[in-house]
Amino acid sequence: MKMTRVLTLVGALLAAMPLVSTAAPAAPAAPVKAARGSCALQAAGAWVRLPPVAMPMLAGFVRLHNPCASTITVLGARSDAFGDVSLHESTRVDGISRMRPVARLPVPPGAQVELQPGGLHLMLRHPRGKLEPDGSVDVVLELEGGGTRAVLFEVRAAGSR
Repeated sequence: MKMTRVLTLVGALLAAMPLVSTAAPAAPAAPVKAARGSCALQAAGAWVRLPPVAMPMLAGFVRLHNPCASTITVLGARSDAFGDVSLHESTRVDGISRMRPVARLPVPPGAQVELQPGGLHLMLRHPRGKLEPDGSVDVVLELEGGGTRAVLFEVRAAGSR
């Protein structure tokens, strides 16, 4: 009688278990494409440099990486912490440092673009509050096609890199 109960219990457990197949899965009929928006721009090392004296503008820096199969283009940025945020590039021409606005910042597939002192950067104008070293500020990157990428920027003291 006991053996019958054990066999019944084993049978019930086996019936409740999902079937496992050792056969190779069938190949899909057509290639499967990733869902729109499943690939995203990555941001690392984001920071804002405080100026040595009170000024109406600061600079923001970040490393952007595109792990996607197509180019991601940054068209601009915004932040509730600033009256205006824009992309700029500093260059040296004939020994004179010049800064110009950048309307589009393409990040090619698999590539990295670095916004850093002396080159590409975010110009953060008219802070709406006092920023403190070791604090943080949110910036939203606006992407071509209507997407956005929120990035948290660390606030660093003047002279930091």
